[in-house]
Amino acid sequence: MAAQVQRMSRLMVKTLRDDPADAETLSHKLLVRAGYVRRNAAGIWSWLPLGKKVLENVTRVVREEMDAIGAQEVLLPALLPKEPYEITGRWDEYGAELFRLKDRKGAEYLLGPTHEEIFTQLVKDQCSSYKDLPVILYQIQTKYRDEARPRSGILRGREFQMKDSYSFDTTDEGLAESYALHREAYIRIFRRLGLDHRIVSAVSGAMGGSASEEFLAPAAAGEDTFVHCPSCDYAANTEAVTYVAAAPEAVDHPAVELLDTPDTPTIETLAEHLGVPASATLKNLLVKVDGEIVAVGVPGDREVDLGKLADHLAPAQVELVTAEDFTGRPDLVRGYVGPQGLDKVRYLADPRIAAGTSWITGANEEGKHARHVVAGRDFEIDAYVDVVVVEDGDPCPKCGTGLKLDRAIEIGHIFQLGRKYADAFQLDVLGQNGKPTRVTMGSYGIGVSRAVAALAEQTADEKGLCWPAEIAPADVHVVAAGKAVQIELALEVADQLAAAGLRVLVDERPGVSPGVKFTDAELIGVPTILVAGRRSAEGVVELKDRRTGEREELPVAEAVARLRGV
Repeated sequence: MAAQVQRMSRLMVKTLRDDPADAETLSHKLLVRAGYVRRNAAGIWSWLPLGKKVLENVTRVVREEMDAIGAQEVLLPALLPKEPYEITGRWDEYGAELFRLKDRKGAEYLLGPTHEEIFTQLVKDQCSSYKDLPVILYQIQTKYRDEARPRSGILRGREFQMKDSYSFDTTDEGLAESYALHREAYIRIFRRLGLDHRIVSAVSGAMGGSASEEFLAPAAAGEDTFVHCPSCDYAANTEAVTYVAAAPEAVDHPAVELLDTPDTPTIETLAEHLGVPASATLKNLLVKVDGEIVAVGVPGDREVDLGKLADHLAPAQVELVTAEDFTGRPDLVRGYVGPQGLDKVRYLADPRIAAGTSWITGANEEGKHARHVVAGRDFEIDAYVDVVVVEDGDPCPKCGTGLKLDRAIEIGHIFQLGRKYADAFQLDVLGQNGKPTRVTMGSYGIGVSRAVAALAEQTADEKGLCWPAEIAPADVHVVAAGKAVQIELALEVADQLAAAGLRVLVDERPGVSPGVKFTDAELIGVPTILVAGRRSAEGVVELKDRRTGEREELPVAEAVARLRGV
C-alpha cells in the first residue's frame, strides 16, 4: 500500500535555532526546537504533527506487544468519582499530587493518576467465575498528577500519556505468570523502540503490593538514581537497596564520657571540634510521623533519604520537625539530641547502628556531647530501618562489591499487587470448589510520552534529534537543494518511495536555502536523508545516514531500490 508523502511546505512545523530559555534538558531543548511539541503551561504540552507521529509510533509498538501476550485493550474515563479512592485510602495518600474537582452539584471527582480501583470494579462487575480468569486488561490514556515542580519538558509533566495494564488471577502462581509475561513484553517493547534500559529492583510505594521492578533508561537528565554491581547482576533503585550489617566484634567499651562541646550543633562542627571523622558520630534526625515525634539515627557521615523513610513508614505521613516542635519538650535539646534517655520518643536506626557499636552523640544538654555511647548498652533501638542515602562504593547486598551509581529515566514499572485492591472491593469469583475465591492482581505501567523524551535524550547528538527507525516520524527525509530541477527530482523520488510503502517527508520549500534545509533535516532527526543536490540533472542523489554521518552518491533507481530493501 502506498504511503503518504508529507511536504514540508504544507507541514505545521517551525524550527528554532536557539534553545528555549526555560529548557534545561537535551530532550526539552530539541523537541521544542525541532517543532515536535509546544508548551501551553507549566507541565502541559501540545503535540504537533511531527511529535504526534512519534508518539503514535511508540503507542503502536506498545499496543502490538501487549496484544501479543493476550491483553485486551479498553478505555476507561480519566474523570473519576472520589468514592473508589476513598475505599482504598488513596484519596488521602496521594496528597497534593491528586487533581481534585467538584461538579455543579458538589460531588467530588479526581483526574486519574492511575486506575487500579476502576479496573478492579470493572472486573468485579464483569467476571464472576474462575472460568472468566485469568484476564489482562490495558489502556493507553492520559494521566494527571499535580507535580510540585513540573520541568524537563515532557519528562515530568502534569498531563502525560501512559499505558497501564492489570492482570487478574485466582492464584499466586497465576499472578507470577502474568508478571513474567509483562516483564518479557516490556523487554521486547524497549528493544524495538531502541531504548537502552536496565531492569532494577524497586519499592512499591503508594501502589502497594509485594514484588516490584522498574525499567530505567540511563540518561544524564534522569531524575532517578539507581545502583548496579560491577561484579554480579545486582541492580536496584536506590530506595530499594538494602544494607546487611556485619555483626560487630565483642568489645568492652569504656563508660559513657560527657564532653564539653560548645557551639557544635552540627556534625561538621562537632567532628572539627573533637578532631574525629564524621563517621564516628551518631546523627539523630527528628521527624514527625502522623504528628508524633520520632528519632532516626544514622552514622554522622550519612544522610537520611526521606523518600525511603516515607516508604518504610507508609501510609503514615512523614515531615521534618520545626523549631516550634521543641517548645515544651525539655527532653529534646535542639542540636544536641542523643538516643540515651529518649524515653518518650520512638527510636529508629540504620542497620549500621548495630548492637555493640560505640558512638559520639548528643548528650541531651546544651553544648554537651557524649563519647562511648553504645547501642544495646546505653540505648535501645525500637526498629531498624534502612534509610540512608546510598553512596557510590556502598557494598552490594548480593556479593559485597562496591556499587556504582548512575542517573536514569523511569520508563516502566511492574508490580505484583496481590490482593490489596481485591480485598478493598471484595473482588471474589466462584472457584473450582464452588466456594468464593479472592482474586490476586498485578499492575504494569509504561510512560509512553516519557519514552519519547528518553529516546531523545539517549539518541540525540550535537546537531539535533536522531530517532531509531521504528519510531521516527518518517522513514526517509528527502531534501531538494533548491533549484527547480532538484525540487522536481525530489518530488519524483518521494513518490516512488511512498509507492513502495515508505513514509516520506520531503523538503521542497521554495525560497529556503539549502543550508537551512540541511540543518532542519539534521535537527528533525529522520534516520535516512536523501538529497537531490548538485547532480540531480544526472539522476544522481546522495544518501546520508543521520546516525553515522556516512554519505554515498547513487543513481536514483539504485537509491530507491536500496531504501525499499530490494
